Amino acid sequence: MLQSKPQLSIETDLATLEALAATPALSATELVKALQAIYQKASNADFSDYDVKAIAKSAPEIMYRLFDVRMTLRNRIAEFEQRGLMTAGVQQALRDCFRILRYVSDMVGEVGTGNARYTEDAVALPAFRGTDTNTLVNHAFYKGPDLPFKSGDVMLMRGQAHNSAAIARIGDVDSQFSHLAMIYIDDAGQSFVVESLIEDGAIVNTLSHALAHGSARAVLYRHKDPVLAARAAKMIHDHVAPTRKTFARRIHYDFSMLLDEGRRLFCAKLVRLAFQMASEGRTKLPRYPTKLAMKNLDFLNRIGVKATETFAPADIDLEPQFDLVCEWQDYRGTSNIRLQDFTCDKLFEWMDRYEYRFEETMIIRIVSLLGRVTSHFSDTAKDILASVAPKVPINMPRKTVATVAMLHKTAEPIYRELRDLEAASVRQTGRPMHGKEIFEALEGIRLREGNRIGYLVSKAG
Repeated sequence: MLQSKPQLSIETDLATLEALAATPALSATELVKALQAIYQKASNADFSDYDVKAIAKSAPEIMYRLFDVRMTLRNRIAEFEQRGLMTAGVQQALRDCFRILRYVSDMVGEVGTGNARYTEDAVALPAFRGTDTNTLVNHAFYKGPDLPFKSGDVMLMRGQAHNSAAIARIGDVDSQFSHLAMIYIDDAGQSFVVESLIEDGAIVNTLSHALAHGSARAVLYRHKDPVLAARAAKMIHDHVAPTRKTFARRIHYDFSMLLDEGRRLFCAKLVRLAFQMASEGRTKLPRYPTKLAMKNLDFLNRIGVKATETFAPADIDLEPQFDLVCEWQDYRGTSNIRLQDFTCDKLFEWMDRYEYRFEETMIIRIVSLLGRVTSHFSDTAKDILASVAPKVPINMPRKTVATVAMLHKTAEPIYRELRDLEAASVRQTGRPMHGKEIFEALEGIRLREGNRIGYLVSKAG
């Protein structure tokens, strides 16, 4: 599963990963070397080198062993900190390992479930529920098939739209997540999610609504101090809930991504505020922030980002004060978001390397203007008009509306072409495409399309 030779031993390669994850590190340089070895093993994984039927048969065991490799690394972060090893290089290497091991586990899950894919009438699975291997549970927290939530738990999620892929990829290190939210359970036992959404700003939803909202991936984190976490959940709930009443002043989404003290909140900033209030300023997230260092600032400027360093949702993955309780994924959709991720990877790379820029057309301008008009309507009216014009918040600039629309219109046909190639691979070989195959296909699309790819136009000539 994890090299480039025919008929490799799954057991041998899994044991190698496990040994690397547990290797004592005498220096940050040695630690980076071990982590990069894990990454290379996993990134070179090519299912054509293995018996696909054997992978399908052993899928649950393989996924849990990959999950446990990540748990081993994550549980060692406190040790790495104590020993002064959490350099920028170690942080990046850990993020790379977490990301690639998730991708490999997803592919194993897809093979293990017969490569089922979403259909037009598919029903979304509720996150963290069920008895199958959709949910991988940290052994320290296993309580049965239906995991009990606690007030103050934090959920890291990934939506299924192209803008979710873009949010996950605009930092200096790619991630697989686009949203962070907090669970609040009141004295009557009712469960809610407090979150900040682009279209709604800060809002309180029921937990059942959030779990059934159609995410493709979700991870549950729990702070090691349950009293602090519960206080944070109540304080952020009490901060947001009154703003959702009729005629109340709403808390709008913060497109700047700045970690300032302003009223506006993006999703991770809401969680940061919760713990900051509950700890009277002693707990400030994140410990290891994401840098926004794209060479091509045109895209960031268009969507309103002003920060050079921020709290990206996936930064929670490196927080040692939080335990990773469990991780859930819908294997019918993991292939789709993987293709979206790689598409956005390449779009951003092309922006940097070949100076591609979004170029508005008259139709995009009209659509974005309609979006600005509908932003002043009631939520009910926005829902009714969603099929005609974008549902956008009142504080979303027209240029941002246009950019989101152009991103979707550019990425969607590329993604659909990749999805057809993926389907052909599954039919012919019983396995998903390897990442190298996907990137080769993407480069082929760029060469074929030339200086204009959707709404992206290259100024490099």
